[in-house]
Amino acid sequence: MPLLLGVNIDHIATLRQARYGRNPEAAHAEPSPLVAAWDALAGGADSLTVHVRSDRRHMQDADALRIRAEVPLPLNFEMGVTAEMIALALELKPDFACLVPESREELTTEGGLDVVGRFAQTQAAVARLQDAGIRVSLFIDPDPPQVEAAARSGARMIELHTGCFANAADSDREAEIARLAAAARAGQQAGLQVNAGHGINYENIARLWTVPHLVELNIGHSIVARALRVGLTQAVREMKNLMAAYPAVAAASSRSSISDSPAVAAASSRSSISESPAVAAASSRSSISESPAPNIPPPP
Repeated sequence: MPLLLGVNIDHIATLRQARYGRNPEAAHAEPSPLVAAWDALAGGADSLTVHVRSDRRHMQDADALRIRAEVPLPLNFEMGVTAEMIALALELKPDFACLVPESREELTTEGGLDVVGRFAQTQAAVARLQDAGIRVSLFIDPDPPQVEAAARSGARMIELHTGCFANAADSDREAEIARLAAAARAGQQAGLQVNAGHGINYENIARLWTVPHLVELNIGHSIVARALRVGLTQAVREMKNLMAAYPAVAAASSRSSISDSPAVAAASSRSSISESPAVAAASSRSSISESPAPNIPPPP
């Protein structure tokens, strides 16, 4: 199995809200997160990520519910650890729920969930969601105490926060890669599925190939930004092409423990999904270039 790609489409909703924030459900409100979900599927996405924040700054409840009901891809629901979001997750019934820290002051999620400091609250949320059949991931910094606490919480997955890696100066980049690699090994040894995300783009992704045991990368902003030039379907396809270089040996030892993952099952059945009329329509909507991903041309 190749490295899986979860496409975060929150910023499609960010653009819509900039113009239609007071009436996001209007028939003419655009761009549509639902259409973006179909386009991501057409490009080869293995799952979709949506984050309904407490202030509803981008994704709305209705967006998540429609995507869940209509798009045949596993859904990863990013959520704060609050009673309101747990209730929404139980209504939505996504395949995965990724618990993240959340602050109204931040533009996007910054830093990992403090599982050590909020252990009882996190453990209770994990139990509530997993009792409902939702596989839980914890978005954490690549630090040993957080990995250990995540394993004790009962969560089945972790998503390693790659923001420090993405933002590091060249002189500090190798140290951040080493942190990620150590955390990935610790997670795999604890029986956790290891995912990663935040700040990964077309330029820095190859630096992650020395991090072992990765199963899925969740990427959003860079793909949406690239889509402004080539369309979302092609932007997803280009990222998938880059991800094909991830060494199979790095992930092989973790495959047996995650073979029941909905994203893995979806990737295995990609050919049957890609033949659906809706996916064919999504592919034809985009006037896309076929330029190879490693040679992304600079802006004019």
